[in-house]
Amino acid sequence: MCPVASTATKCGNCGPGYSTPLEAMKGPREEIIYLPCIYRNTGTEAPDYLATVDVDPKSPQYCQVIHRLPMPNLKDELHHSGWNTCSSCFGDSSKSRTKLVLPSLISSRIYVVDVGSEPRAPKLHKVIEPKDIHAKCELAFLHTSHCLASGEVMISSLGDLKGNGKGGFVLLDGETFEVKGTWERPGGAAPLGYDFWYQPRHNVMISTEWAAPNVLRDGFNPADVEAGLYGSHLYVWDWQRHEIVQTLSLKDGLIPLEIRFLHNPDAAQGFVGCALSSTIQRFYKNEGGTWSVEKVIQVPPKKVKGWLLPEMPGLITDILLSLDDRFLYFSNWLHGDLRQYDVSDPQRPRLTGQLFLGGSIVKGGPVQVLEDQELKSQPEPLVVKGKRVAGGPQMIQLSLDGKRLYVTTSLYSAWDKQFYPDLIREGSVMLQVDVDTVKGGLKLNPNFLVDFGKEPLGPALAHELRYPGGDCSSDIWI
Repeated sequence: MCPVASTATKCGNCGPGYSTPLEAMKGPREEIIYLPCIYRNTGTEAPDYLATVDVDPKSPQYCQVIHRLPMPNLKDELHHSGWNTCSSCFGDSSKSRTKLVLPSLISSRIYVVDVGSEPRAPKLHKVIEPKDIHAKCELAFLHTSHCLASGEVMISSLGDLKGNGKGGFVLLDGETFEVKGTWERPGGAAPLGYDFWYQPRHNVMISTEWAAPNVLRDGFNPADVEAGLYGSHLYVWDWQRHEIVQTLSLKDGLIPLEIRFLHNPDAAQGFVGCALSSTIQRFYKNEGGTWSVEKVIQVPPKKVKGWLLPEMPGLITDILLSLDDRFLYFSNWLHGDLRQYDVSDPQRPRLTGQLFLGGSIVKGGPVQVLEDQELKSQPEPLVVKGKRVAGGPQMIQLSLDGKRLYVTTSLYSAWDKQFYPDLIREGSVMLQVDVDTVKGGLKLNPNFLVDFGKEPLGPALAHELRYPGGDCSSDIWI
């Protein structure tokens, strides 16, 4: 089954996704989006759920949550999601993208959701309990899920069952979703974990690190930074041997979270967003055949009064690359801006778009900015369709053609509660930003708002965004 005719004519029977990233850009416009909604830490005693949102402007249900699939347990903290199969299996016509994999950050359960039978009304297919994962992997606190060319699903961990740091990888069978064991060799986990991306043509995977679950679980304590408990390394793995071959120490690189290789499978470079240092670092294969890293963007902190610390970092939380590898996008969750950089020359990113969507430094709020290297005045609060937006831009997803960005405002329930208490009361939102892909530039769509403050069981925290046919942070080309 091929998503677009132009691909079908070239490959006859093809598998899921697209043959190349540039072919994916010709794919159909997104009509629905799946995103997990979280109730942990909100005071609402209800399970997290998967929301299905209609984003087709021609639909009478445009901008509405059209379906909610509650999980069978409380306080899972759904977070990120991935697929049973994706463009890495494009050559296998027996594979089809029908299951969304939802690892739980706190409970360590994995939910497998059937989105193939009825895409507008997903249903629960399988629950993998933490005890099954622990028995075979001794891993917990699960984060990123990627599908592999082997047909397996690989999920990163932040820790062990006791909440100590342990950056390992759970392997699931992509058909039965049985736990197979760890991807890494026994005893070969990284000290900490978070996100990962692989590039088989260079026999490499690189993983990032947040902190041990016990450190971050209940909120952010600046003393933990002083004590060196937050991550500042990238781990370079031999993709075929499943072992760490290099550890890269990041200068100005505290809390490296989301990592993205360029989509071009020949590329031997990419970017990682370092949240607390508010830097974008470029990693690349050097002339000696090992890997190096350099800082290419620095968001300067702002001197403030009325906040947790005297200096407020931007807090880069999510990053994305357009499928043609031309634009890099990221969100500064605390400062409140979304940015677009032209990375045609990856060593010299050029700012081409910036948009403030809430954040901690808006006028009339509790924080006063004393010194700002970038702005002349504090930004205005954001009001969309009468709703004052709480929180700041966080998770982002780009349309396949690169012309629309979708944005949500929740980071992680315990940190939401600490940094944006009104986000817990008001619920998060989903916004849409129009992108100028010719000259660069970002413009808010004033007619698009999904308000998760009005959910039937109470305000919810909506997180990562996925399209049924894959997107630029779920699919890897090999």
